[in-house]
Amino acid sequence: MKSIRLLAVFLILSTVLTSCKKKEGAMLYESNRKESVPAPVQEVPKDILVTQQAFTTLVKKVTPSVVNISTIGKKKLVRPFFEGSPFFEDFFGDMGRPQYRRESSLGSGFILNQEGYIVTNDHVVRDAETIQVKLSNESVYTGKVIGSDPKTDIAVIKINAKEPLPAAVLGDSTKLQVGQWAIAIGNPFGLDRTVTVGVVSATGRSNMGIETYEDFIQTDASINPGNSGGPLLNIYGEVIGINTAIVAAGQGIGFAIPVNMAKQVVTQLISKGNVSRGWLGVSIQSVTEEMAKSFGLPRASGALVNEVVPGGPAAKSGIVQGDIITGFNGTAVKDVRQLQRLVGETPIGKKVEVELYRDGKQLKVQVTTAPAESAQAQPQAQRPDREAGVLGLSVEELGPDARRRGMTGVVVSDLEPGGIAEESGIQRGDVIVSVNQRKVRNLAEYQKSMKDAANRGAVALLVRRGNASIYFALKLR
Repeated sequence: MKSIRLLAVFLILSTVLTSCKKKEGAMLYESNRKESVPAPVQEVPKDILVTQQAFTTLVKKVTPSVVNISTIGKKKLVRPFFEGSPFFEDFFGDMGRPQYRRESSLGSGFILNQEGYIVTNDHVVRDAETIQVKLSNESVYTGKVIGSDPKTDIAVIKINAKEPLPAAVLGDSTKLQVGQWAIAIGNPFGLDRTVTVGVVSATGRSNMGIETYEDFIQTDASINPGNSGGPLLNIYGEVIGINTAIVAAGQGIGFAIPVNMAKQVVTQLISKGNVSRGWLGVSIQSVTEEMAKSFGLPRASGALVNEVVPGGPAAKSGIVQGDIITGFNGTAVKDVRQLQRLVGETPIGKKVEVELYRDGKQLKVQVTTAPAESAQAQPQAQRPDREAGVLGLSVEELGPDARRRGMTGVVVSDLEPGGIAEESGIQRGDVIVSVNQRKVRNLAEYQKSMKDAANRGAVALLVRRGNASIYFALKLR
């Protein structure tokens, strides 16, 4: 009986003590809540605070002009190789007809003006059946494609908004310097209005194989799927580029279309729904080190003219096959891609100065650009360049039929396996019409020209293949 009483007393004391501890803990928590706890860092450098404030102010002012774009399109499925056979149609019925699947995608864009025009990427709205545009205030509108330009991957869509629209401010991408701040706002992975910050890590990126006309801004501001079409901004909140692509195998490498390139395209898309570009009327290819040496050019730069369209702007100005275009309208030409872009950006009918390298001399001619749509021959295209190896080819005189058609030169009859001629892309049946800018009419002239070329260590052959003319640079040893 006594032990039972002691146990009861122990339980009562334990309950009282536990209750007191809880009250003490609660009082301690209440006491801490009422007192202000100092931040771990008391003094933050003023320049960091100013930078932070600059970013937050920019985001508040610019974000309303950024929109989220979602599309639903219809994509044709790949059909079996036996598509079209009567057996397949009869046996499978409707399965033999083109099959499609619904496909949705997400992207970004920015409001150009209060009329409801919005700039985005062409690949964001391409083949879209429906386009939904969501504003920063959660309003949703149906968008309509006004015009698109696949060659620059730029598109303009329009919404009929019932409210005043906050327009973005366009900057000047020609003033960009590597190392400047870059801010991207968009809809990556469907995450509304995500802001990322980095720097401009490079400018003038081309030969990426993304678009026909390339002059990309490179940035390490994080760009992901869904950012496409959204703005890349400078620290003033001005649009300096349109976020377009990423390097899938890398991190921190994204590309944006310069806003100055976009301005010209957007203006034409709004006014007429498509883009008209200038045209020279030449076919061009890159200048390799070996080719530069064979032509006597100080360095491998410019664009080599391998064909001139009769009656085109270049032909009328006096540009001939074998000329190397080194400058266009006051800008030095580095390569084929740059020349294509410079010509494409030139207004139709504008007279420009073209600098040429011909027979060791620098020349200047005046060319008036024509509309590319009027071209009846091959458009400008970059010819493939191949690495040179050991020279090895055999040639022979042209046959009587070829000579009756007015052809001159020598025909390639055989190629040494693994030789430079084969590796550079020369084929049996090609007709060599000139050696180092010297026309060859027969085998004797070809052999003499090749002996002269041995002193240079490299030779440039102009080859006729079908209706196309191609230059090949071969290194001799």
